[in-house]
Amino acid sequence: MKATIERATLLKSLSHVQSVVERRNTIPILSNVLIEASADGAIKLMATDLDLQVVESVSAQVEQAGSTTISAHTLFDIARKLPEGSQVSLHAAEGKMLIQAGRARFNLSTLPRDDFPVIAEGDLPTVFELPAETLKQIIDKTRFAISTEETRYYLNGIYFHVSEDASSGGQPVLKAAATDGHRLARVTVPRPDGADGMPGIIIPRKCIGELRKLLDEVEGSVQISLSASKIRFGLGSAILTSKLIDGTFPDYSRVIPTANDKLLKIDPRSFEEGVDRVATIATEKTRAVKMSLDKDRITLSVTSPENGTAAEEVPGAFQGEGFDIGFNARYLLDILGQINTDLVELHLADAAAPTLIRESDSSPALYVLMPMRV
Repeated sequence: MKATIERATLLKSLSHVQSVVERRNTIPILSNVLIEASADGAIKLMATDLDLQVVESVSAQVEQAGSTTISAHTLFDIARKLPEGSQVSLHAAEGKMLIQAGRARFNLSTLPRDDFPVIAEGDLPTVFELPAETLKQIIDKTRFAISTEETRYYLNGIYFHVSEDASSGGQPVLKAAATDGHRLARVTVPRPDGADGMPGIIIPRKCIGELRKLLDEVEGSVQISLSASKIRFGLGSAILTSKLIDGTFPDYSRVIPTANDKLLKIDPRSFEEGVDRVATIATEKTRAVKMSLDKDRITLSVTSPENGTAAEEVPGAFQGEGFDIGFNARYLLDILGQINTDLVELHLADAAAPTLIRESDSSPALYVLMPMRV
């Protein structure tokens, strides 16, 4: 194989594929990126960790078609340090690859292409498109609530499913939800054409992270093809394929409160800043912030046995009988960070019941937060 490629093009593609590669691998070839040069002037780069695979095609000058595999992180580091604007020559033969750019020369070991594993996709019967912006919004508004507990592996991703939504007059919708048992985030969007009959799927955390990075460079729509066990995203010059989490996502709709009758309307920015300030003295273990609600007055306070106390009043519209409720400051700040409007609604019941948080009753995202004892 012999080809020449612009450094910027190579670097950009490698940055997409190499992040899939795990730093520690028991199988040597999984540390490598597959480079395939074809006679029609394209280079295909591919990396996998056996659960997730990313393939990107870029244009290059190909003198001799062929393929090989080479250490992904080493090649990425080399490309990063090569002079800007340089042309990079790649020449692979007899278990080695010669990389030249300007006056720099590297001769690296390679592993044969035949040993490189490829995820067999099988049949992907459900096919639809989503605007890249919509997909970005879904990920950003739910990703923070994905569980990191390995024991409840079925919560280690975002759950996508379709339904006829009673609240939107029976309109067909696509819902995405994530929860770690302490908080829940859900986004609802109109169901795209072709998504009817789609199975409920759980997309793993790592796939979500890689997808979100790639979405920044996609304009227009993303092609999504899926079965009950695999999903493929068409992202312009890149294709991301992932296995799905084989598990049953809990019926999360049961924890979304419908009868919380105490409504607090508050400016999300001043609320967020107030929580952040008083939480400065909260200990890492508890991180509990107490919220005392009175008529149109909200007092945030933290009591730390080691550090002392902190309190701040924030303005908000609250009618009804006052009471105290506690929240994990980190969880509350994660949710408030996703609110883009001038007012946020907190629907409360009592100090022990889950609280519903949303921008308004028509906003696509809603959040549920379990209280803490304070």
